[in-house]
Amino acid sequence: MSTWEATGVGSHPGEDHLEAIRVVFGEVPGLPYLPELPARGVGADMVGRTAALLVDLPVEVQPSGWRLSDRPGRDHQRAVDHLRRDLDGLEEIGHDYTGPLKLQVCGPWTLAGAIELKFGDKMLSDQGAVRDLTASLAQGVAEHCAEVRRRLPGVTEIVLQLDEPGLPGVLAGTVPTASGFGRLAAVEEWRVEESLRSFEAPVVHCCAPGVPYALLRRAEVRGVSVDAALLRRRDDEELGELFEAGMALFMGVVPGRDTRLADPGVVARPALGLWRRLGFAPDGLASKVVLTPACGLAGASPAYARAALAACRKAARVLRDDPREG
Repeated sequence: MSTWEATGVGSHPGEDHLEAIRVVFGEVPGLPYLPELPARGVGADMVGRTAALLVDLPVEVQPSGWRLSDRPGRDHQRAVDHLRRDLDGLEEIGHDYTGPLKLQVCGPWTLAGAIELKFGDKMLSDQGAVRDLTASLAQGVAEHCAEVRRRLPGVTEIVLQLDEPGLPGVLAGTVPTASGFGRLAAVEEWRVEESLRSFEAPVVHCCAPGVPYALLRRAEVRGVSVDAALLRRRDDEELGELFEAGMALFMGVVPGRDTRLADPGVVARPALGLWRRLGFAPDGLASKVVLTPACGLAGASPAYARAALAACRKAARVLRDDPREG
C-alpha cells in the first residue's frame, strides 16, 4: 500500500471522460481510478451509475428520483451506456498501465436510501429488499471488476471503494421516508456489518459526520475514507484501533471546490498531527495513510481538479520523505 500515496474520491467536473481519465493517471499514478462525471446527467450520477451494475433489478427515473421498474428502460440504458463509454476510455488510456486501480460504487445502504420500491417507500424500509439489493450489487460489482481486469490486464489489484455518505443517517434513523413526512427506522449495526462482508475487502468512503469506525473495523473493511476536517480528537482512539487492525485511512485533506491550495507541508498537517497524537512510529505513516481531496471534485473547475490531485500527491511525499516535518 505504501506506493498508493494519494488518490481521488471519484467524481470530476465536466463531460469529457477521456480528459478526466488522463488527469487521473497523470496526477495520482500510485492509485489511479475510474472518474465519474455526474454533469453528464441522468445515469451519470452516483446512484444511477451504480444502479446500472445491479443484476436483475432494473431502475427508472421518476419525479421523486430513482425507482425499481419491471424491465430495463431508457434511463437504465443511459446509465449502462455512460459506464460502457467510460470503460472504453479507461482501456484506451490505461491499456499499458501496470499497478493497482480504484473503482467506486455507491454502497448498498446509501443506495437503499435513495431507490424507491415499485409500489411503496424506499428500499431501505424493507429488510428483504435490502438483502436482495446487496446481493444484486455484490454480483454486479464482481462482474464489473472482472470486466476491468479483462480490459486492463496489467492491473495488479482492484481497490473497491463503497461510497456510503448516507450510512450515519441509516444507523441513526434519520433517513426520510419517500413522502418526506417521516423517518425510516434505524438499522441495526449487525445488518450493516453483514452486508459489507458481501464485498471483497472494500474501502468505505463516508464524508458525513458520525462515521461508524468501530462498526467498519468489525466488518473488516480494507480501509476508511473520510474528510479530515470532520475528524475530532475524540475519534483518535477509534482511528488508532483501525491502524492497529491493519486498515488504511484515506484522509481528505484538500477542499473539493476551487480555493487557494496550501503548501504541501500544510496539506499534510492533519495526517502528521493525527499520527503524532497516536504515538506510532513515524516511519509507518506513509504506509497507512492515503491523501485525497475531502470529497468528490464534481463541483470544482477542471483546472482545480487537476491541481487538487497534484497537491495530494505532493503532500503525500512529505509523509514519506520526512514524517517529522510539517
